[in-house]
Amino acid sequence: MSRRRTPALVATTLLTLGLAACSTDAAPATWSPAAEPSTTATPAAKVPRGRAPEQAFAVGVRQLTLNRDGDRPLPVTLWYPARGESGDTAKRSAPTAGGRFPVVVFSHGLSARPADYAALLTRWAAAGFVVAAPTFPNTSRGAAQVNPLDVLNQPADVSYVLTEVLALDGRAGDPLRGRLATDRVAAAGHSAGGVTTIGLFTLGRDERLDAGVVLAGTALGVGSAFAGTAAPQLFVHGELDEVVDYSAGRAAYDRVPWPKAMLSLPRGDHGRALLTDGASLRVVADTTVEFLRWSLYGDDTAKRRLPADAARGGLATLDNRL
Repeated sequence: MSRRRTPALVATTLLTLGLAACSTDAAPATWSPAAEPSTTATPAAKVPRGRAPEQAFAVGVRQLTLNRDGDRPLPVTLWYPARGESGDTAKRSAPTAGGRFPVVVFSHGLSARPADYAALLTRWAAAGFVVAAPTFPNTSRGAAQVNPLDVLNQPADVSYVLTEVLALDGRAGDPLRGRLATDRVAAAGHSAGGVTTIGLFTLGRDERLDAGVVLAGTALGVGSAFAGTAAPQLFVHGELDEVVDYSAGRAAYDRVPWPKAMLSLPRGDHGRALLTDGASLRVVADTTVEFLRWSLYGDDTAKRRLPADAARGGLATLDNRL
C-alpha cells in the first residue's frame, strides 16, 4: 500500500461520516492511494457446496496479543465454537469443538470495542465460525488519542490480524491447531469498521477474503471501486441512521459488481437497533448467519432462508441479488 497523504480526501471523509469530533491536532492518516483500481472482477473462486453445522455450539473466548510493525498494538478477541452445552457462551479458554471452522474478522466502530458487539459475534461463533475482532490503536474507546483519520490504516491492520490468526491452524500446541478452514474467510465491520471492511475489497483488496458484511458503513476514504476476485457482500443499514446516512451506504452497495444483498431496517438507527439485543438484532443476526453459512460453507439451503429471515416481523426488507 502506498503511504501518500491526501488531506482533502480525508477531510471529506470526516465531514460525511460525522467523525469530525477528533481534535484539530490529530495526526494525518498515512494510507491512501493515488488512484482506484479497476472494478473488473476476475471469475469467482466459489466456495464448494457443502452444509453448515446444524447444531448451535457453545462459545469459547480467548485473547491474542498482536502488534503490527512494533507500533500498532492490536489485541484481538477470539470467539470460537467450543465443546459444551449449546447456550454456554463466552467461556474463557474452553476447549475448541471438533471440525474446521471458517474465519470472520470483525472491525469495531469509532470509540467502540469488540466486546460491545458480543451479542452479535457470539451468535456467529455459535453457528460455527471463528470470529477474530481486533481493538484498533487509535479509534477504540480508551485509546490514548482517538484519531478518526486512522481508519484509513485499518484495512492493513485487519490483513495483518488475519495472517496471524490463520497461522494458529498450524501452530503446535495452539487450541485452534487444525480447527480453522483457512480457505474460507470473511471480513465484517460496523460504522468505521464498515469503512475498514469495504477498504479490504477496494483499495486494500485482500484476495484471501471470500465474503464481506458491512454494517452501517460507507466507502468514502477507501474507494468505491471493488476489485479482484468476486466476493459476495451483505450490507446492513438503518434507514434512520443519524451518523452514516442510509443513502451513503446504499451508494457503496450499488457499486458492488458481485453477488450482493442489502438488509434495510426502516426504523433502524446507526447502532442501537442494529446491535443491541432485541427484535432488530435477531433479524440482523439471523440474516448475517445465513449469509455466512452460504458464502463460507457453500450451504445453498441457508441462501434460500435469507428472504424469510429478513422479513420476519416486518422489521426489515432485503434487496437480494445473490
